[in-house]
Parts: sequence; C-alpha cells; structure tokens
Amino acid sequence: MRILGIDPGTSLIGWGVIDSDGKTYRAIAYDALRTPPKIPSHQRVEPVYDALMALIKKHKPDLISVETLFFFKNAKTVMAVSEIRGVILLAAAKSGVPVSEHTPLQVKQAVSGYGKAEKHQVQTMVQLILGLDQPPKPDDVADALALAICGANTRRS
Repeated sequence: MRILGIDPGTSLIGWGVIDSDGKTYRAIAYDALRTPPKIPSHQRVEPVYDALMALIKKHKPDLISVETLFFFKNAKTVMAVSEIRGVILLAAAKSGVPVSEHTPLQVKQAVSGYGKAEKHQVQTMVQLILGLDQPPKPDDVADALALAICGANTRRS
C-alpha cells in the first residue's frame, strides 16, 4: 500500500510518501511545499492545490493521511490551516483517493508509543522506522511521514 502523509500548514506543508506491507515501511519521497509567508491565503490555495495534484499524479497513493486540527492557541492560524486542509481534502476527493484523518496524539502514539512525544522524538522514530540516514527535517516533513505511518497502521488494523 502506498500512503501520502500531509502535514497541513500555511507557508510550509510537509508531505511524505511511504510504501507499507503492514509489517515494514519504506520511504519513497518526502519534502515540503512552500508558499511565501506574507501572502494572503486566497493566493496560496491554487499553487498548493496544483502541487498536491502533481504529487498525487506522480506517486499514485492508495491513501492520503492528513492531520486533523486538534487545538490551536491562535484563531487566525487555525483558520488559515483549515483552509489548506480543505484544499488537501479537495485534491484527494478530485483524485478519488481515500483519506484517513488523525490527531497529533494518534500520530505520536503510532510512531513512538507515547502520545505526548516531543518533536525530536517523532523525528528520531520516523528515521528508525523508515531506515533513513538522518532524521527528516523540517519538523513538518517528519510529521508528514509519521502521518503516513499512522495511516498505514490504521488501514491494516
């Protein structure tokens, strides 16, 4: 099974593609989509959508795993990230790819066994699980790969 994990953000959206047979995991590709930090959200959606559609077309995932918005201190930030999540969900729907949604707690639990793991712990565990030479950076990319791992675990259970 091929899973595309996406960590929604505003100017930085982490993504990672893995293959999993239910027992092993292999990283296929990972990186971040970047948009200029100071542009209005309505100018972000089209380039983000186009980039996501290109990723889906290139990697042909069986599942897209995306983080749910669980808690944000800043209402303005949660609105902007919600808009990007909408773009992600639209790209998945337009491509006919099923979506699994996971809270940060579920993702941390899936990769570290501890729902309150720190960022560096998630990065290290993703590195170990996927057999990477170094921890994936930035954090958003590690989170996207962790989302893909969580999606693979959820799908097989």
